[in-house]
Amino acid sequence: MVVLGPRPLTVEEVVAVARHRDRVEVDEGVAAAMAPARAVVERAVVEERTVYGVTTGFGALAHTRIAPADAERVQQAVVQSHAAGMGEPVEAEVVRAMQLLRARTLAAGASGARPELVAATAALLNAGVTPAVPEAGSLGASGDLAPLAHSALVLTGGGWALDENGRAVDASPHLAAAGLEPVRLTAKEGLALLNGTEGMLAHLCLALADLGVLLPTADVACAMSVEALLATDASFAARIHALRPHPGQAASASNLRRLLAGSPIVASHRDSEHAVQDAYSIRCAPQVHGAARDVVGFVRQVTATELASVTDNPVVFAEDGAVVSTGNFHGQPLAYAADAAAMALVGLGAIAERRIDRLMDPTRSEGLPPFLAPEAGVNSGFMLAHYTAAALVNRLRAHAAPSSVDSISTSGGQEDHVSMGWNACRALRRAVADLARVIAIEAVCAAEAVELRGIEPGAATRAAIGALRAEIPRMEVDRFLAPDLAAAERLVMGGDVLRAAESVSGTLQ
Repeated sequence: MVVLGPRPLTVEEVVAVARHRDRVEVDEGVAAAMAPARAVVERAVVEERTVYGVTTGFGALAHTRIAPADAERVQQAVVQSHAAGMGEPVEAEVVRAMQLLRARTLAAGASGARPELVAATAALLNAGVTPAVPEAGSLGASGDLAPLAHSALVLTGGGWALDENGRAVDASPHLAAAGLEPVRLTAKEGLALLNGTEGMLAHLCLALADLGVLLPTADVACAMSVEALLATDASFAARIHALRPHPGQAASASNLRRLLAGSPIVASHRDSEHAVQDAYSIRCAPQVHGAARDVVGFVRQVTATELASVTDNPVVFAEDGAVVSTGNFHGQPLAYAADAAAMALVGLGAIAERRIDRLMDPTRSEGLPPFLAPEAGVNSGFMLAHYTAAALVNRLRAHAAPSSVDSISTSGGQEDHVSMGWNACRALRRAVADLARVIAIEAVCAAEAVELRGIEPGAATRAAIGALRAEIPRMEVDRFLAPDLAAAERLVMGGDVLRAAESVSGTLQ
């Protein structure tokens, strides 16, 4: 169970609710924490003060006064009009993360909303009613307005929810079936549900969870390729990496040393002439893998800061009754982080593809059969698996085209610089999935090549190969390969390959 209150959530808590559907409990102190700011909003309405989004319109309509009698009606209207996304529904886990994060922001007590909104969001999450949020619509400034509006609309009994097949359907029957009453929004609350970076932040939290598995698994697959290609482990020595102490590089080199410790294959050719100097895709693996790790470390820092932030607009300072328009909803920090991560993943995928290519080529694989094929010519072996890896690397490069360098003025020029962070985060999510596929292909090919050597691999890589072999038999003759690759993707993304290696090596960095 995750307890929701004013304190920041962790990435692990977000993933627990979003992906694993842990229950959410609202801390008993939330109502008291939210009450002072709520009182400020209610006084502003009674006193007819000019407060953006409370007694005025929105965006370029900020100078349009709203009568106190319309203070509630305008909040419902803004949610409906801003739910203007298009395209396929976003994944349920992203929406659930977004709901949880927005409720946490409200619970921080600077938005001026009632605690009923936090409780209603928790109830929606616990009931498994997930709003259907179209993929296109957010500019990543004024927050993720359209996605958050689609989510908020379900709280009020409108909009779409995801059915059991992931399709967008009328939400009201789902609320009724769960015994949930629609929420009636009062002053400031529609805007409070919409203005924030929680959509982008949801993506980053889930990406970090996946990359926590994929980064060390990339080292596992690389170690298997080192053995399969009869490469040397000399370039992974600690004293080499101490000369260039980038933390990610040191971590990756340490992982490779542990994964290859005691490897009979590596020992079998340690003094061979061919092992004087390996190709860059082997020798420079810690430098390339490590650079990606360091970028992901930057993303972690950005995410941790955002998890402790309030990105609403306007914000309420109860101590002096001020309601202040801010720019904290601007997604530029998250946009840069997502784009940087997507670019870093290209290098990881590209260097893995180069190792796959070497495994396929008998002129560079130190005696392996062409394409690792039994009776090459009659059989094509893993030729097309390599093609798929190459196609995925091309897609990784497309995902890395930065969204954050673009801005389009909107809302009559009032919102004249936007981050495009939502699009950057959507691209990162696709990049993470494609990287997992490339790593899976390397792992499958390297496992086959290691076994073709007929020499015992290291204990850690042998365990990783065993995890693959639990579902993917050796290629004795050409067969339908797509199911094998799908299984490898699942075993990589699900952490099975990593856990098997770590059962011998200990926890990898």
